[in-house]
Amino acid sequence: MENEDDLKDKIEKLDTQIQEALKSENTLFSTDIKLLETQIEEKLGNVYENTNIQEVEQYKKDISSSITKKAKIAGDLTPDGSYIKQLIQQRSEYENQLNTNSKYIYANKSGIISYRVDGLESKLTVQDFSYLSKNFLESLNLKNSQIVAINNSSAKIIDNFKSYIACSTQTEEAKNSQVGDIIKLRLPNSEEISAEIVSKKDEGDDGVLLVFEITDSVESLINYRKIIFDIIWWSDSGIKIPNDAIQYEGDFAYVIRNRAGYEEKIIVRVLRQNEKYSIVENYSTQELEEEGYDISTLDSKKSISIYDEIIIKKY
Repeated sequence: MENEDDLKDKIEKLDTQIQEALKSENTLFSTDIKLLETQIEEKLGNVYENTNIQEVEQYKKDISSSITKKAKIAGDLTPDGSYIKQLIQQRSEYENQLNTNSKYIYANKSGIISYRVDGLESKLTVQDFSYLSKNFLESLNLKNSQIVAINNSSAKIIDNFKSYIACSTQTEEAKNSQVGDIIKLRLPNSEEISAEIVSKKDEGDDGVLLVFEITDSVESLINYRKIIFDIIWWSDSGIKIPNDAIQYEGDFAYVIRNRAGYEEKIIVRVLRQNEKYSIVENYSTQELEEEGYDISTLDSKKSISIYDEIIIKKY
């Protein structure tokens, strides 16, 4: 009995023969075949342009799958005894042998099966995050957004809809954060999702190592081991201006706007502030009165808007 690798090689060679035979035929096939041909051509282009070995392997598997679908459709449309029919029948025999040689392994728990296995499953465990560090993560030598290729010999069971993202950061917000805090993460596809800090480790000069637990959009992340994302510690809607443009009159903040050479004082409410910038919004006249501001000192109610020219304080 032939081994698995030999059978796979024969199937791959037959796929090439079937593909060439279909090209030489003048038969008008279904729109399904034409669609598959387009997909094959696109993925072949991706293979030629790509230098990532894992991604190339994945494209090759996708191409093989599309050729198989195309062959099965063509087999239903070609007459018995034709060359294409013979190739397809021979391929089916090899495929049946391959399936007969397959072993069935039963998991001791239920869940979703994934064939994206890269060997890090035993290293990146989620029961205890104390083993994680910046140096450990860097030692994995992972590339950003590198796709985990489908593995033909291994699989894993996903028994929940939780995912964990670890990162090292030196921001003040991270240093002041606490386990249990709920923040937002912005994923590479620009989607914003909620995340809970489930582990925090102070690493001195290397900053803080945080582990986030997420339950949303997990399906869009399981293909990757390393991604680029943003941590959104707080969110406010308003106008972003430099702190050097803000001055104070008692408890009220204001900015000086320059419009056509005429400078005007505009009272603003500071919503949020960091080391360099502030998010501000306009007061209404009623709000100023309720806050106790003497609006008689204002010629009229002015409002700051986007693209206004703001005067920076001179020291």
